[in-house]
Amino acid sequence: MSAKPQDSIEIRPLTELEEFERCVTLQLEVWGYSDGDLIPRRVFLVAQRIGGQVLGAFDGKTIIGFAMGLPGYRNGHSYLHSHMLAVLPEYRNAGLGRRMKLAQRDDAIARGLDLMEWTYDPLEIKNAHLNIARLGAISRRYKPDFYGPSSSPLQGGLPTDRLYAEWWLKSPRVTDILRGETQPMEVIERVTVPHAIYQWKQDPQQRSLAKQVQSANREALQMAFDRGLSVLGYERDAEGNGTFLLGRWNDVEQGAWK
Repeated sequence: MSAKPQDSIEIRPLTELEEFERCVTLQLEVWGYSDGDLIPRRVFLVAQRIGGQVLGAFDGKTIIGFAMGLPGYRNGHSYLHSHMLAVLPEYRNAGLGRRMKLAQRDDAIARGLDLMEWTYDPLEIKNAHLNIARLGAISRRYKPDFYGPSSSPLQGGLPTDRLYAEWWLKSPRVTDILRGETQPMEVIERVTVPHAIYQWKQDPQQRSLAKQVQSANREALQMAFDRGLSVLGYERDAEGNGTFLLGRWNDVEQGAWK
């Protein structure tokens, strides 16, 4: 599917109830959630009013994507947890998701924050590549079945395993990667996700193959993290397979947050 032109799309904060209602509708259009999994407009309202973040992407007067973050606190430090980012299918694959993340970063830095975190599905190749290779996040924590059962068809009935992305907003790693500069690393281990995972998840006859990959990768990543390794890189090959590249994260100050 070819993406729509992005030149006229504006990203700005959302503040009104009707804008938050549109975010509810977008969840249905993007993920196909049932009512039980939908985040209601009140939560968007509360997030915006307690120091969180709700940004919208506008094509003219129409909101075609949003990003919602909540204030977080862990190990004595405040940070922003980016809970949800949605973009309509016809606007994908043209860099809008990255633009929205960068808008979140600008806002978080303006508030004096050093860290944004979010979770992502380790089986989603494009999203993992965006998070690690193009934004410069790292991952060193894994949570099996983070949300419990999901009504989204995209999950394919699998457990909602999630990796945590840590985005150290002003670190040399992030600023270098955002400038397009390669960060050197020693690759100690690799964990691969086959591109066929998308087909396997949607086909009941092949879903067991997807679950086998999820289980094997879950064990490999958790064991690597237990040995002190972190996801520091991500590669995609010509067939569309994705590979996590694991090495040692040496920043002492940021390591204390774990």
